[in-house]
Amino acid sequence: MTTRLYGVDFTSSPRRAKPITVAHGHLDGARVELVRFEHCVDWPGFEALLARPGPWLGAFDFPFGLPREAIADLDWPQTWPALVRHCATLGKPAFRAALDAYRESRPVGRRYAHRATDLPARSHSPLKLVNPPVGLMFLEGAPRLLAAGVRVPGMHDGDPSRVAIEAYPGLLARRITPASYKSDERRKQNAERHAARKQIIDTLTVGPVSSQGASRPLVLAATREQHQAMLDDASGDLLDAALALLQAAAAARLGPPHFGLPAGMDPLEGWIAGCGTSNA
Repeated sequence: MTTRLYGVDFTSSPRRAKPITVAHGHLDGARVELVRFEHCVDWPGFEALLARPGPWLGAFDFPFGLPREAIADLDWPQTWPALVRHCATLGKPAFRAALDAYRESRPVGRRYAHRATDLPARSHSPLKLVNPPVGLMFLEGAPRLLAAGVRVPGMHDGDPSRVAIEAYPGLLARRITPASYKSDERRKQNAERHAARKQIIDTLTVGPVSSQGASRPLVLAATREQHQAMLDDASGDLLDAALALLQAAAAARLGPPHFGLPAGMDPLEGWIAGCGTSNA
């Protein structure tokens, strides 16, 4: 049976104006067939996605873990399931207050502890709560992965037919162009970002795009209508979902048990797919 692939552009507050965007696809050799886009406008919709029977592999654009340094300093649980349950039990106000107080306790210039994967991926610390609120994305996303019983390689042995890996669309986009390609602010949705999206989409669909550990570069197979929809979406949500879909495809091609993630990754912190090897 063909493994379905999901590329998930996540938000910590899904709604009709800003839904969780899911790119559905499957792998055919070096071609990643983009089948359709789906929008989850609320948490029940996202939870239903996670509950769908496998086999599927999803790449989700939110941090699965927190920096081990911060977890130790805060005296929070040292296993991923217990940590996730602890943070969920705290709830948003107490979680936010704990991270705010922790950052203030650290020296200026080192307020944000980072995971090992954040540095090579150039991703934000999961302690960041605004612009973007990746800490809140962890708080909303990780407990739902745990509750759904999916497998999170290197972190949690759930259902092997439903696999979740951490994605970061910006990692792949920057291999094509360093230019900004999206914004939720209308005043920043300009011709320069439109041109950057076109460059990224054209490269993805014509190829080649390097994918770590793969024998042949992956190419996104999209219809003319899908191509135009990604180009016209100035928020970048559709394109980010497609980028995550490519990260899911690269992981699926590398396969179990690690799906391309380093065997020595920290099981508390997690690892972003495709950003190199762990120093652990």
